[in-house]
Amino acid sequence: MMIKILVVEDEKDIREIITTILTEEGYKVFAASNGAEGISIAEQETPDLIICDIMMPGIDGYCVLEDLAKKPTTKSIPFIFLSAKVEKADLRKGMELGADDYLFKPFDTEDLLKSIDARLQRVEALRAEIHKEGDKVNSEKMIADGKLFIQENGKPQLIRIKEISHIIAERQYTSIKLINGKSYLVRKSINYWEGMLSEKSFLRIHRSTIINIEHLVKMEKWYNSSYLVYLQNLTQPLVISKRYASKIRGSFI
Repeated sequence: MMIKILVVEDEKDIREIITTILTEEGYKVFAASNGAEGISIAEQETPDLIICDIMMPGIDGYCVLEDLAKKPTTKSIPFIFLSAKVEKADLRKGMELGADDYLFKPFDTEDLLKSIDARLQRVEALRAEIHKEGDKVNSEKMIADGKLFIQENGKPQLIRIKEISHIIAERQYTSIKLINGKSYLVRKSINYWEGMLSEKSFLRIHRSTIINIEHLVKMEKWYNSSYLVYLQNLTQPLVISKRYASKIRGSFI
């Protein structure tokens, strides 16, 4: 399951720019043009993070945060304010209400992505800490003799590493896809697998995707400096996002 981000912004151009940037980065984006719509979408979709403008007609950003903070299903969602205002009083008010960060207009794309990364990593770390004590079966897991030992639904599983096609992030879980069509859902982050698996065979191509390059069939240019990769036994291509393409272009593309 893709990470969901809600963007609440009454200025159409800014809303569309943020939506495009985040969509290209692999997020599932919901957009609202006003505070009331933002609250409604947040309650229906329970996004993993919210980016919200402060100055909006009707229900402003402060009211959006205050309303969502009262509800059990939305009170823990990381909240980033987007504003052209830089007064200390405004910063203080937002932080007192529970905002996690501020981005100021005009914003830089890298600053936007770094702020989102920081908030999501913090949530991931907290979740990992919560579940750490409850992991009863070898929380470290290990790789040996070309095999991967994992735990799925409390049951140990043995997978041959060479049979892994790709790995997809699904919130605090990851889905390990095999070339035979089987998949295993485990409580490990995509960052965990990136650090665990050999860089010689496995390549991070997206915020939410790692591929086994031994099963790579072909690669082609797509749009906006991104690429498509085709893997064996996979009917649809996967995207190398612009961000990761720039990191690996010198050695791979």
